[in-house]
Amino acid sequence: MLQLDIHRPRAAAVAGREPHGHQKSLPHGRLASTHLQKQKPSRRCKLHSMPARAQAQAQAEAPLAPVEQKPSRMQKNITWDTLGFGLEHVASSMFVAEWTPEQHWKGQMMPYGPLHLDPAAQVLNYGQSVFEGMKAQRSAKDRIVLFRPDQNAARMAAGAARLSMPAPPSDLFVNAVQQLVRENQDYVPPQGKGSLYIRPLLLGSGGILGLGPAPSYTFAIYCAAVGAYFKGGQTTPIDLVVEEHFHRAAPGGMGGTKAAGNYSPVLTTQLAAKQNGYADVVYLDAKTDTYLEEVSSCNIFIVKDRHIKTPELSGTILPGITRRSILELAASKGYTVEEAPVTLEEALKADEVFTSGTAVVVSPVGSLTHQGRKVQYGEPGVGGPVATELYDALTGVQQEKIQDSFGWVVPVV
Repeated sequence: MLQLDIHRPRAAAVAGREPHGHQKSLPHGRLASTHLQKQKPSRRCKLHSMPARAQAQAQAEAPLAPVEQKPSRMQKNITWDTLGFGLEHVASSMFVAEWTPEQHWKGQMMPYGPLHLDPAAQVLNYGQSVFEGMKAQRSAKDRIVLFRPDQNAARMAAGAARLSMPAPPSDLFVNAVQQLVRENQDYVPPQGKGSLYIRPLLLGSGGILGLGPAPSYTFAIYCAAVGAYFKGGQTTPIDLVVEEHFHRAAPGGMGGTKAAGNYSPVLTTQLAAKQNGYADVVYLDAKTDTYLEEVSSCNIFIVKDRHIKTPELSGTILPGITRRSILELAASKGYTVEEAPVTLEEALKADEVFTSGTAVVVSPVGSLTHQGRKVQYGEPGVGGPVATELYDALTGVQQEKIQDSFGWVVPVV
């Protein structure tokens, strides 16, 4: 039985403001049965066309939790033009839910702050944790919107299953994110100045000594006002270097899961690359060192004429939500899009290379370096035309500047 009670404790005053009082509980409703699209067996070549939109449209038009409409407001003590990607402007409140075999999920809004963890917590000893990355943005229609939140809920559920964790049901996940955004709408930047980055976490918080699933779990969501992920700006081309020693993932491993343990191992190569003037690292497949897989925290695409190609989801690559959206957008614009192995040589001979992800959105690659050989794409400092077109199309939908014919955008405020 799902129990959900989202409220702010009466005693809490956040960031110098008076307590809001108890919020209404979010409606339970019927638990959504949202799953990641089942991947077909790996094939050498998979071509895409425009998808059916009815299901996405229905999800986008699903009724939201009731909320009192308030005038648009923003924090006045944040300099929106200089936002970076960090925790300098973390929002005042967060959502926390706990799971036990007896009560299952029960959560509430509370002031942002530390989580209480036993030293024997499974996550601290054995790493049972998955997370998500999402954004809320102010749109051209003067409202705050989310982008495909049901897909984040589904990916977290898939990751939870891989790590033997109870997943928060889709309705709990989406409703909690919506309530978090409403409570922290002051931190959503003006349109075009950045976004409210949202980080849902699922972790084995219960204590355990021997290896096994945790006896209890915590689902937490916090958020912060952010700007561009890369220092040069959102659309400034980045320089990448191909990693020749370490691998991000191996066949049969965890590469396709957004598990916390997948990310810190890349730091040793990423930090070394940044010291040498590169923005990030591209990893090759662990079996042959022949094929591109992905960058440390984003997917990668190559462009040749009107053909866009990205490595297929064979279990070692994260199924990015932005990645999927780019494939669908590109197909709708008449590009041939393909999910198939991408050789390093193909990438070095491509017209363009770009990356995608929630944080980076669409980032053009200015150069790719392998064993000292640097290949420059286009004019230095200028993004390629395909990456620029897809960036404009994606952000246009996300910010409601153009018609959302896919049903991806979910209004919150």
